[in-house]
Parts: sequence; structure tokens; C-alpha cells
Amino acid sequence: MKKEGRSCMSGLLKEDVAIVTGSSRGIGRSTALAFAEQGANLVIHGTQIEALEEVCAEIRALGSRCEYVAGDIGEYATAERLAKTAMETYGKIDVLVNNAGVNSRHSFQEITPTEWDRMLQINLTSAFYTCKCVVPFMMQRKSGKIINMSSSAGKTAHPNASVCYGVSKAGINSLTQKLAYDLAPYGIRVNAVCPGPIETDMTKQWSPEYRKEIYNTIPIHRLGKSEDVANVAVFLASEMSAFIIGESINVNGGKYMN
Repeated sequence: MKKEGRSCMSGLLKEDVAIVTGSSRGIGRSTALAFAEQGANLVIHGTQIEALEEVCAEIRALGSRCEYVAGDIGEYATAERLAKTAMETYGKIDVLVNNAGVNSRHSFQEITPTEWDRMLQINLTSAFYTCKCVVPFMMQRKSGKIINMSSSAGKTAHPNASVCYGVSKAGINSLTQKLAYDLAPYGIRVNAVCPGPIETDMTKQWSPEYRKEIYNTIPIHRLGKSEDVANVAVFLASEMSAFIIGESINVNGGKYMN
């Protein structure tokens, strides 16, 4: 039986090779599993080896191959290892998903210079690093898809996101557009996904009153699921989105329409 929220499509990414950063849990994990369900082989990334091994086992159980790279995505060496692992294992890279990221709810007055620098390093600079390491291999084959995980906070001010988080995601949207323009002649499509309120470990800590308040701001009156975001990533990684370039697609139940 198909799991709730999973795509009913089949084989859209058969034999494709995808790198998914930040894929040991949450949206990244769901994206990696959704790709595997569509036939892709993967290199996943995170910081906790045990969690990565568990996701790899799930992917292999679906019939796909999987390797993992553990490390700080804010370091260029980690991006190099991701590209090297994919090329040495599979000989090509078809899809890059820049999903790794961190959030902060500190006010502007509370944010320290160290927090600002770290947020931009993880959420924005790391995507530049992985693209720098992966794009040359895509250019050689004149084919590739890059999917950057952004946020609704990158398009509009958000009460539950710090200014440095919003700036980092706005930067991702701008990076997406510029890369899309520069890389389109090489057959590389670049797009972003902008999730809104998604059910996560953090949302489980919300009070019933706050949860109701959030529900009332969403036209369909529910939070999104990580699978909702993963299905859009599958679409963008497949040939079904062949004429979509430079977009930042909202996945927020109608909470933000822009």
C-alpha cells in the first residue's frame, strides 16, 4: 500500500544519481527516500553516522544503491567529498539537492556576529560550495538538475524565523536565479523549493493554542508534511519539469501566495 503523502508516480528517476545534503532526518530524509522510490541511486549527507546508516539501509531496502558522507556542510572539503564519492561510486551526478540548513528564532537584538556567520555559512555558502564541486561534472555531460531548499522566510518576514535565517534563504533564492541563468546553456536546470509550515520535531513542541493559531493562517488548515516537499523535489528532478528554470516554488498550503 502506498504511504500517505508519497508520490504515486513510478520510475521517474530510474538510474539517476542524486546527492542530497542534510538527509539524515526531516525533509532531506524524505527527499532521499522519495528519490529512491523513483529509482535513483544516492549519496546522502549528515553529521550523525548512525542516522545516515539507518537512512542508507532504508534506501537499499527500496532497491537503490546508497553511500553516505558525514561532515560539516559548512566546510568546502565536505562538498568535495560528496562529489568525489558520487563520481567514484557511480561515475556521474544527475541531481544535487542542497537541503542542509539550520534555523534560529533569535530576535535581531539577540543575534551575535558568530550566529550570523554560522547561519549564512550553513544555509547559503554551503550551497555555493556543493555547486562549485558538482557543476563541472554536470557541465561535462551537458545535463543536470540542482534543487535548492529555501523557505517562505526567504520571501517574506516570518515571526518564527530570525533575520539571519530569512537573509540566508533570500540569498538561496537569488543564487537559484543566477545559477539558472548561467547554467541553462549547459543543460543544467536550477530551481528552489520554499516550504512553509512543515510538521517537524520542533512543531511537536508547540502548545495546542499556538498550533490552532497557525492552522487558522493556512487555507487548508493543516501543516505540511516532509513528503509534500519531497514530492515537489521529485518533480523538479524529473523530466516532467523540463521547461521550469529559476523558479522558487512555494509549498505552504496557501499560507503565502507570491
